[in-house]
Amino acid sequence: MAKALIVCATRTGETMKIGELIAEGIRFSDHEANVVKVNDIKKEADLQGYDALVFGSATYHGSMIQGMKTMLFLAEKAGLEGKTGGAFGAFGWSGEAPDRIFDTMKNIFKMNMISGPLRLKSSSLGGGLQMAQDYGREVAEKL
Repeated sequence: MAKALIVCATRTGETMKIGELIAEGIRFSDHEANVVKVNDIKKEADLQGYDALVFGSATYHGSMIQGMKTMLFLAEKAGLEGKTGGAFGAFGWSGEAPDRIFDTMKNIFKMNMISGPLRLKSSSLGGGLQMAQDYGREVAEKL
């Protein structure tokens, strides 16, 4: 059984809901998935011991939430090269955060990324629940 960590930066709780649904999708494949708030990641060791890492942030004023930016600088030193990765986020208008997180994980951390980032306005709109669970399944398939 592989282990996945989902790290969420959220303002209203919607990104956390999406992260929980991604975790469900991973668990459907009998893998372990832990969901934490970005502020719970204090040191590089908090990111180690996982086979997959999925980072999510809401887009706020065209960018990811500051806590996620800070955590990404920490993650750069955590030795994540080759690990399975994914990125996601909730947004109201523009939705750039998941793309920026995904690109950082792929190009800077050299992680083994799934097909692309997941962008949802809400977990409860337009099939969001199913899309988030399917994203988790895609992470599990790469494990």
